[in-house]
Amino acid sequence: MVLDLVIIGLAITLEPLTLVAFILIVGAQQGIRKGLAFILGWLACLVAVIAVVVLVTGGKPPEPHTAPSTAALVVKALLGAVLIWVGLRQRQRMGRPRKQPAWMARLDHLSLWAAAGLGVFLQPWTLVAAGAATVVQAKLSTAGDWLALVMFCLLATSSFLVMELYAAFAPAAAAVRFERIHTWIDTHQDQAIVVGALVVGAWLLGNSIYLIVS
Repeated sequence: MVLDLVIIGLAITLEPLTLVAFILIVGAQQGIRKGLAFILGWLACLVAVIAVVVLVTGGKPPEPHTAPSTAALVVKALLGAVLIWVGLRQRQRMGRPRKQPAWMARLDHLSLWAAAGLGVFLQPWTLVAAGAATVVQAKLSTAGDWLALVMFCLLATSSFLVMELYAAFAPAAAAVRFERIHTWIDTHQDQAIVVGALVVGAWLLGNSIYLIVS
């Protein structure tokens, strides 16, 4: 479980489109406050999803090779297949011009509640669902098991936390560094999405199939 959560958490926090959105939010008027609102909305969403899964399972995973256990693995395999499809589709679209979402032009006038809402709206839901399916298999019997869930939520939010702190304590240096990151993502966004989706998708699909048949 822990390895799956680490891989999924890293994929979530390094998702290129969300990183660009957060950089633009922090660079807007009152960007520090809006960035904090975004982080709180993002983190609250992740915690809510995990909490719902834990409440449903009671912290006790289904027995191996039972219908509920197999269903959770099938869901993870399907999500892996979806990610592979996303990666292959993105590869076919490489080089095509991208249209900027309309909300990006209104960031200076974005309210704190709207910024928090973006933290929910911009979640990479396929990856979040994969994380939830992984938590279904979690046996929460020790403090270490609970710590793994906390670390997953923090890992999935870590890039935003680092950028928020950087912007708060070194705004001038952060602005320069964030502009470089933004430029790099604009140049390599397609490749990053293709590689990330294919790698994570292949892991979820292959690992789930192995556990189903073993």
